[in-house]
Amino acid sequence: MPTELEELVEFLHHGNTQIRQVACEHLVGHSKDAAIFKRPQLVPVQDLKLLVRDYPPIAKNALTILINISHDAEVLENLAADDAFLETLLKKITNPKEETANEIAMLLSNLAKADHLSRLIKLKRPLPPPSVSTSPYALDQLLDCFVKGADATLNKHANYDYLAYLLADLSKHKAGRDHFLSKRPYDGVVPISKLTVFTEHKSHVRRRGVASTLKNVAFEVDEHRLLLADETETVNGVPGVNILPYILLPLAGSEEYPDDEAANMLPDLQLLPPDKMRESDNEILVTHLETLLLLTTTREGREKLRQVQVYPLVRETHAHVQDEGVSEACDRLVQILMRDEVEEEESKVEEVDEDERLEEIF
Repeated sequence: MPTELEELVEFLHHGNTQIRQVACEHLVGHSKDAAIFKRPQLVPVQDLKLLVRDYPPIAKNALTILINISHDAEVLENLAADDAFLETLLKKITNPKEETANEIAMLLSNLAKADHLSRLIKLKRPLPPPSVSTSPYALDQLLDCFVKGADATLNKHANYDYLAYLLADLSKHKAGRDHFLSKRPYDGVVPISKLTVFTEHKSHVRRRGVASTLKNVAFEVDEHRLLLADETETVNGVPGVNILPYILLPLAGSEEYPDDEAANMLPDLQLLPPDKMRESDNEILVTHLETLLLLTTTREGREKLRQVQVYPLVRETHAHVQDEGVSEACDRLVQILMRDEVEEEESKVEEVDEDERLEEIF
């Protein structure tokens, strides 16, 4: 005899809209258990994928269930490998009137845990409305949704915050890092430079995802000149990203510095307001400190960080944040910044295998 839940799952493909809606609504509360949606042969998952195209109330509940059960490896594989379903999600999230765009962003961020979704990096698809993006590439379109849609300015129903986690996961792939660090032909902008402004955004999700994306692209040592150059400089014909102010500002509190230190800091770090708050999430602070450590891989990077007085900022962060992870990250960075540069060979940071360094943060 089937249980009541199993009977309810069967109603997901009922021909009556109201019955589908009631079934979907009741099943949301039971969606922490993926098992009930996997029998028989993932048919309920197939039903839920179809319901994403249903009326908004049904679609919202179907997406919520899929978000909750996508932690299951079998379900994740099924969702991430489905090209037609992925196109459904992309078509809906790039519609500036879509009511379930935030739920789709959350689902996509979960699906990025599957290697299959790395195909987004190279995927071409139909153009969305021009207010969203003019690029034929899916990743450009999603990034433009994320940038333009902050604070519900693109779609009144959505802020696209959870796309930050999708971008972070895609940047763990070499092709993803290359994408973020290459000038895009449709707008002439290096994508990573669109993300830096969100390191102090009010959304914790945005700050965390963007911090991880910046850290991941910093593994591309050959691109450190581009990352460190400011917007008035060009590197191989590409405007600099000017990453440092956006990494350093979250480390800064309201502390005052001696004149000789303050005078050499970046302009963005001088004359901060007395109510300036340091990043409250210690894991994000560690991520920024690790990004700075990566930027010391080259002598040019180390000299740049010393020149703009990164050490005093790290010193104050160490003094004011009582957290073991933050303290250890500060110590590692200080050891590099404060040691003598006697010979080039002695100053090289020990290389670490890239597979070991690109750790999944989420």
